Amino acid sequence: MKAYVAVTDNEWFWFLRSRAPLDEVNFWQPGGSRQFKALSPGEPFLFKLHSPEDFIAGGGFFAHSSIVPASLAWEAFGEKNGAASFERMHELITKRRQIATSERTISMIGCVILQDPFFFEDSEWIAVPDDFPRNIPGKSYDLRSLTGKALWNAVLLRLNLARREIISEPEPPTYGDPRLIRQRLGQGTFRVLITDIYERRCAVTGEKALPALDAAHIKPVSEEGRHRVDNGLLLRSDIHKLLDAGYVTVAPDYRFLASRRLKDDFDNGEEYLQLSGAKLWLPGRSEDRPNREFLEWHADTVFRR
Repeated sequence: MKAYVAVTDNEWFWFLRSRAPLDEVNFWQPGGSRQFKALSPGEPFLFKLHSPEDFIAGGGFFAHSSIVPASLAWEAFGEKNGAASFERMHELITKRRQIATSERTISMIGCVILQDPFFFEDSEWIAVPDDFPRNIPGKSYDLRSLTGKALWNAVLLRLNLARREIISEPEPPTYGDPRLIRQRLGQGTFRVLITDIYERRCAVTGEKALPALDAAHIKPVSEEGRHRVDNGLLLRSDIHKLLDAGYVTVAPDYRFLASRRLKDDFDNGEEYLQLSGAKLWLPGRSEDRPNREFLEWHADTVFRR
């Protein structure tokens, strides 16, 4: 079990703390050339403020890391990127990269996506460990070591005190062994995860132009669907809209099906009807593939026969 202590932009921290509680945040990295791999899902990621405020002031639980265009990160997380607008986020990226703010290229950034973030009040800040080096972006700590255990116990003390104050909530987070944290995906995390799991290609057409792709829910959140990987598909945006409207579906054997109602209702739809019966391109791991229960629900409840 590990924790990662990351040097954190103070403006990012103050902005998000003022909007807490939050279900997820994007701890973005301006370079966009190296993917974060220091933690496994569920392990804690802690925020160390910039000097002279050498304190750990909060954190979250690691869910996923990726490298995406800044525009996609903004579409997925909005203000949960730690900025009030995409323009301000772009300014911060260019400032950290030390390039001209007038440079409006599509910036690839690193995304460290965190679930159940927490932000301590000033009086609760934890002094950074003595062995935390200067001039590095972050450091991992083994939570079985003396330093790691002391650090995590200090974090737990503050989290459990905070939990007592919100105990009237129906399902407050449970804090303890970080590997036991249940990953409750938010909308932004769902979008980036589905994009990566499907290797940035439409499951039906193979389209790879990222702006044209959507992370689609098979069973919508409005129908008590959840942000689960096995409730998702990466689809070209037109096919996503047709899925939501019931003009296309996916059979339990992962065949794409298009309804004849496309022809009846719109005197069109040849492209989709030609694709009908084709097998989907799916992730390699079986647990990442669409859940049969959700596919049957869509075919029975939404699909226009």
